[in-house]
Parts: sequence; structure tokens; C-alpha cells
Amino acid sequence: MEAAVRDVFRAYNFQEIRTPIFEATELFARGVGEETDIVAKEMYTWEDRSRAASEKGQSLTLRPENTAGVVRAYIEHTLWERGLNKLYYIGPQFRRERPQKGRYRQFYQIGAEVIGPSSAGSESPARDAELLEMLATLLDRLGITGWNLELNSVGCPNDRAKFNEALRQALEPVKDKMCGDCQRRAVTNPLRVFDCKVPEDQPIIQTLPRISQFLDEGCRTHFEAVQSILAKVGVPFTLNDRLVRGLDYYTRTAFEFTHGALGAQNAILGGGRYDGLSEALGGPAAPGIGFAIGEDRLVLSLQENASAESVMRKPDVYVAPMAAMNGDAARLARELRKHDLVVELGDDTFRLKKSFEAATKVGAKYILIVGENEVKADAFALKNLATGDQVSVPRGELAEKIRAS
Repeated sequence: MEAAVRDVFRAYNFQEIRTPIFEATELFARGVGEETDIVAKEMYTWEDRSRAASEKGQSLTLRPENTAGVVRAYIEHTLWERGLNKLYYIGPQFRRERPQKGRYRQFYQIGAEVIGPSSAGSESPARDAELLEMLATLLDRLGITGWNLELNSVGCPNDRAKFNEALRQALEPVKDKMCGDCQRRAVTNPLRVFDCKVPEDQPIIQTLPRISQFLDEGCRTHFEAVQSILAKVGVPFTLNDRLVRGLDYYTRTAFEFTHGALGAQNAILGGGRYDGLSEALGGPAAPGIGFAIGEDRLVLSLQENASAESVMRKPDVYVAPMAAMNGDAARLARELRKHDLVVELGDDTFRLKKSFEAATKVGAKYILIVGENEVKADAFALKNLATGDQVSVPRGELAEKIRAS
């Protein structure tokens, strides 16, 4: 699965970035938001006691998400000098939440970020649409069918301020009927009420104002342009103006890809724009957009679609050495691998029947016999395991013959 992900990201010119597994706690408090569930409830945080006894220890946190760390690296290493940065990561994150289907306290995320100065085009709706089109391509490539893209705009900070005030007024007469978390959120950060999963609160939430009513002209135009490009490239989507995502740094475009195989918690991946995050972390203006895929949940979707086999590259050829031919077989395998072929190498202690069984078990397309006679003739018996056809092929033509299948 990760190999398929890397192939797709490469086609869109994304480069890999690796950030530390733990960061300063302040990074997530400032970047993600102190009133989010992640910061308020779910982070694994401790005091670093490695400093001198006279110094106060630094508060550190296992990363609960990776966007803040990537933006921190962007600022620390002046990556804006490179212009537009298209970066991706694959690795573990940590959240202290109730484990459920596809959700674990150490979980794995695949994510990507497009970030840079406005002069490099980072603010363009074309960047949003390209990212979403890449994700549609990835899910199709993995064989996940029936996905749904939900799309919304959460506006700019001015829109959010007006929306939050409208939410506070709407929540005031009804908040006492809601769960404890929503009662707290109604005062501290009303937008987070939309994160509530308590069934009894949903009828109240459905009556609340919608962010689409508060978008200024710039945000509305930007969102319409994103939709127009998606329609042009044939990526289907549905609008969901209740979608706000769970992090405070989102602005404008917010999105989720969902899939029915995952039950009630059906999001495979999600993300959005975070145009003010760099400034919030002490850096220069750097509009950006990104996403994170729950890798564990993506695996569940693959299993549900019975398509895991379709994204695994099986061996092109199984090289089967006869007695005392391990060295010659290893040489031949090395030559074939230089042609970007996947080669499984057998052992000269195997009888021919066992080699055929091993080749079939690993799913190889061909078995290549390496015996004393073949080495002397510099031509090798190559058998197609699906059709049973066997031919003798000169060493110099083997790679082309195998690849042509």
C-alpha cells in the first residue's frame, strides 16, 4: 500500500519529509488549538527531566498529528526559499483516545502538505483541486470503490469570528440541554460543537447557523473555483456545510473522504487549508493545504474491498538454482533487478518440484531455471506459471521477455 502511495505522490512531484516523533508541547497548543479534543484530552505529554536540576524541564508531547511539525520545520529551515513546497510523510502518531475499529493509540498516518509564499501560488484554488484530484487518483489506484468526497469552506478568520458569535447566541438558550463537552465548547470555542458525536445532541446541532451563510466574497469565490476545477477533471463531490474538521488551524477549504466499510466513524482521510498556521507559529505568511490518511483505517477499507492483492506487486520471476548453482543464480537475479524487475531467489537445496511450489506460493509470473547446462549455453529455461509455456531465452533477452508479459 505504501509503495502505491509513494508512486502516486511521485507523479504529482511530492517529496518526502521526516519530522521528530515528539515536539515541544507548545507547538500543538498554538498550532492545533488548546480547546480541541486533541490538545485538551488526547495528547501524551511529559516533562523532560534531562536538564540540570536548577532548570525547569521542557514540556514535550508525542506528536498527535504531523501538520504542525511540518510547518515548524518549514519555518526553522527557511523552506520558503525553495518556493512552493510539496511534501509528504508516512509515520506513527499518538493519541490517548478510546480504541475502536481502525483507531489505535499508536496509529499511522500518510499525509501531505502544499505550503509556500503566496508568490509561489500556494493560495491558489488550483492547489486545493490538485490535492483533491491526487487523493481521488490514489483511492482509485488502491482499488477503493464507493468513496465519497465531502467538501466545505470554513472561511477566513473574519468569517469565523462572525460565525462563532452567531453560534454563541444560538447555543445560549439550548446549551444546558447538551453534553458536558458541548456546554464547555459553547463558551470557549463554539465551532467545536460540530465535533460532537453524542446522538442526543444532533437535533440541536442541526438547527445551528451554517458557515456558508458567513463567507465573504473572497472565500466564496475561492471555494467556487475549487468546485469548478474538480468538476472539470471529473472528481465527484458533495457539499457539507456542517463539516468543520477537528483542528483550529483550518481556513477556507475543508474536506473528508468517507467510505461505508468503516461504519459510523467512516472517514478514511481528511484535511484542509491552513493559511494562517505559519504566522501563528512565529513564521512568515505561508498559505498551505494538506491532509492526513488514517493508514490503519485505509487498510480496513482495502480488506473490505478485497483489493489488497491488487496493489501488491508480486514477483515478476522466481529464479530457481539447481544443485551447486546458487552463485550463478544470484548473479542472474542481480542482473534482472537492475531492469526494475521484482525477483525472488530460490535455493539450490530445493528439488525442482519444491522450486515450482515456492514460485507459485509467492505469486511469481515466471520461473527461471538455472542449471549447469543453462549457464554453459548462456540461455535459460523460462516458464510462464499461468500458461505453462516454456521457452529457452538468451541471457541478454531475459529482462525484455519477462517485462513484455
